[in-house]
Amino acid sequence: MEINFLAILVAAVSTVVVGFVWYHPKVFGGIWMRESGLTEDKMKGVNRVKMLLCSIIYAFFMAFILRFLVIHQTGALGMVGGDATKALPSYNAFLDDYGTAFRTFKHGALHGFMTGLLMILPVIGTNALYERRSFKYTMVTGGFWIVCFTIMGAIICGWS
Repeated sequence: MEINFLAILVAAVSTVVVGFVWYHPKVFGGIWMRESGLTEDKMKGVNRVKMLLCSIIYAFFMAFILRFLVIHQTGALGMVGGDATKALPSYNAFLDDYGTAFRTFKHGALHGFMTGLLMILPVIGTNALYERRSFKYTMVTGGFWIVCFTIMGAIICGWS
């Protein structure tokens, strides 16, 4: 099973696009800055190019692993040790029957959403509790990642 690195890269870049909208001051940016304790002055002098590149690299890592959650056929490949050439004939029969099952944007969006809601939001919420962040902060940041994972899942599953 080939990995579509272009789909993973596009999924990663989509987080930056969502971020430009989500964290705009007229959307959730003002709330996020206030709840994060940030000000315009504190943001001055930040290397935005470095921040953007690191964000894309981190999002690429997330999109890469999300692939295993949204494309069910990768589980079948894992069951045969990752090398389809050494698999029993039943593996090929399975892929003949189910190789493209549930490989849609809609299905990927569903699994991306579930991953965001049930894995990412709890991580952000737990960190927020210990960092003494507000519920608003948790909802804005968690909501961002739920939307991002939904879009990334759709791109990865529908395009791969």
